[in-house]
Formats: sequence, structure tokens, C-alpha cells
Amino acid sequence: MKHIPEKMRAVILTGHGGIDKLRYVEDYTVPKPNKGEVLVRVSASSVNNTDINTRIAWYADAVTEGVTMSSGESGFGDTIGTSSGWSRSALKFPRIQGADICGEIVAVGDGVSTQTIGTRILADVWIRDSVNPLDRSKIGCVGSECDGGFAEYVVIPFTCAQPIRSSLSDLELASFPCAYTTAENLVSRSRVGADDTVLITGASGGVGSAAIQLCKRRGAAVIGMAGIAKHSMLESIGADALLPRQVDDLAAELVPYTGDGRVDIVLDTVGGSQFGKLIHQLRPEGRYASCGAIAGPIVSFDVRDLIYQDLEFYGGTIPLPHVFKDLVNYIERNEIKPIVAKAYDLEQLPAAQKDFMTKQAVGKIVVKVSR
Repeated sequence: MKHIPEKMRAVILTGHGGIDKLRYVEDYTVPKPNKGEVLVRVSASSVNNTDINTRIAWYADAVTEGVTMSSGESGFGDTIGTSSGWSRSALKFPRIQGADICGEIVAVGDGVSTQTIGTRILADVWIRDSVNPLDRSKIGCVGSECDGGFAEYVVIPFTCAQPIRSSLSDLELASFPCAYTTAENLVSRSRVGADDTVLITGASGGVGSAAIQLCKRRGAAVIGMAGIAKHSMLESIGADALLPRQVDDLAAELVPYTGDGRVDIVLDTVGGSQFGKLIHQLRPEGRYASCGAIAGPIVSFDVRDLIYQDLEFYGGTIPLPHVFKDLVNYIERNEIKPIVAKAYDLEQLPAAQKDFMTKQAVGKIVVKVSR
């Protein structure tokens, strides 16, 4: 058994606010696993929108604007209230963020076999009740309701520790859990199939680039929306067509690729002012699925599009329990690949978050945790 120290390196979130709320320490107490839990030595993690949103309290009811570089660096001040977490409830501090965890089980609590020590794992982002995993009132998120991967060691339920057998590096594997689970949830909920044409907004981000691959493995035609400088990279992972991030006439832009200017499914990671245009370009019985609103959570659209086109709307946060296991199977069968844009050391997490907020990277910004 490997030596487990009493103290560890970690980045702790001390409260809602700016980048200054992230504090790097080298003397944080290593947690101990309780019954049904395992202690994981974290090799790598990665940065997600939820890290920024939680830190700046963007989830709070009082916040009505999108995330900008300014608000991402400074937070939303006194507008927070008590609905500051993703579940619209208060968060407890200090908290170690980091939903993505790739590492190795190094100790176990009661009820977990010691034979699992030494197992390489990816952590399921979602913590569920062991008796009723579909009970939403008992579901929590790693890095939000419990400490996460921006530390050398973390305790998680054994049920979240999914063994992984892959030749990919720990940094590459750490790019998968949150973004790809979110994308697979959207793809699954909206029933993407081989006969569908799918429009993906924010296609160069972690979720968007994951969604491209996950739609292509189902045989769908994929049109991505992203900055023009990122188009060649997105073509290399399977996008059939690409549009600019913002367009004045979406229908006209779509006509060369769809004939009628309409699509079967929209997977939206952005929200904001283009929401109405996206809805209007859905075919009858089309499906719209959203997992984010970084361009703004308050939107408007013509409700007649919903009514008279018999559309389906889906919100995508908590996936069904099988989604993460499916994802791990895709990884092990080499059906999807990681897209790592940059890597930072743990103590550079504030810089990694700033880089993430510029939205210049294609794919994931990962964090090297253990030395």
C-alpha cells in the first residue's frame, strides 16, 4: 500500500467572488474515507463552466446576465442571496472544486473491498442515493456538494469510482467526465439518430466538441457554430459543416447544408440572444436541448414555434445513471477521443480559469494535480 500523507496540496474556494477567492495551500488535511467511500489520489482534473459559475454565484436567482471576462474575474458581489449553487441552494465553504477526477484508489472505507486499492478510476460527477439513484433530492455534484479534484486526494462514494482501462494518459482521461457526460446526456435525451441533422452551439468548447463526437458516433449530420479560427479543428473531429459563432440570418446560413434552412435537433450550450433564432429553425417535431447559458440566462422566443411546430424542449443537467458507464465504454472502445487544449499545474488554477474564460481554447483545459 502506498504511503498516504497527513497533509496535501489543494486549491480551496473560500467564498463567492473573484479569482482571489481561490487559495492554493500545501497543508490541507487529507480526508479519510467513511463507510462505502474510497480515497483517491488525484492525478488530473480539468476546468469546467460550473467551476466559474459557482465561484462567481452565477446560479443565483438575482443574476440575469451572461458570464463575461469581467464578471468571471470579479463575481457578482452582493446579489447572491441563498440560491448560489447549481441546484439553486446555498453552497458551503471552504470547498475544493473540480468535478473531473482521474486517479487511483489508495484507501477504502468499511464495506469496500481492499482489492480495489490500486485501481485506476474516472469519477462519475454525480453522487446518488444508493437505494434510489433517481431521487433528485438526494443527488449531489462532485466539487459542489462535496470536495472535488483540485487537490491531491479526494474522498468519493465507491459507486462513483468507475474503473477505466485505457492507454490514454491521466491528463487526457481527466478531460472526459463533466463535459462528455453533459454532452452525452443532451444527445441521449434528444434521441439523436442517424437520420438527424444536429446544430451545436458553442461547438469548440468542452461540451460542444464532445457533442460533435457523440452525435457522429450515432451517425447524425452535425453543423457546429464556433469562431472561424477554430473551424479546422472541429472538422478534424467530425463536424460536417461549420458556421460562425454569431450569424445575422441563421436560416440563410443553414440552407446550403440542409436545403430548407432547418434542422432536426439543436444542442445549445450558449443561450442568450440567439435562442429565438435557434428555435425558429427547428423542423416540425424538432428537439431543443440546453445545458448552458453563458451568453445569458434570460431569453425570448416566439411561443408559436413551440406550439404549432410540436417541438420538444429538454434541459440537461442530471443524467440517468447509465450515461457515465456508457461514456466509459466509449472511451475504452476508442469511439471518442480527448481534446486537450492546454495543461496547467495545480498551483496555476487561477491562471487556468482565466484562460478558460477567454473561450479561445478548443476542447478542455486540464490541471495536473499530483506531482
